[in-house]
Amino acid sequence: MDGSVNTVKKNTETLVVASKKIGLEVNGDTTRYMVMSVDQNAGTSHNIKTDNSSFGRVEQLKYLGTTVTDQTSIQEEMKNRLKSGNICYHSVQNLLSSSLLSKNKNIKIYRAIILSVVLYGCETWSLTMMEECRLQLRIGC
Repeated sequence: MDGSVNTVKKNTETLVVASKKIGLEVNGDTTRYMVMSVDQNAGTSHNIKTDNSSFGRVEQLKYLGTTVTDQTSIQEEMKNRLKSGNICYHSVQNLLSSSLLSKNKNIKIYRAIILSVVLYGCETWSLTMMEECRLQLRIGC
């Protein structure tokens, strides 16, 4: 929106007023904001106060299954995705190691279940993250 705290506060107040007009209420206890800036000094914490609410600043948030941080690093998101994939793999490991299923069925299970967990929301990832994913998993993402 803008680098100035006053502009962010003004936009927040506008959001609260517009929400009230259509019958919605912004919950100050659960609503937070995040500063994303190349300026390292932009990280100073300010609580934004409106008439009845105060909105605190966060360093990271989870949005549509993806962790968004105020830094541009994707390393933490890659770790989280691979961790989720490992958890998923271990939950179906008995099924995959069963001699009752063919190799083709195992591959279909792997692609349908494990890759779906790891690649959830990949349409929104940056090209850098996609390349790291491909290298980590040795697949064509």
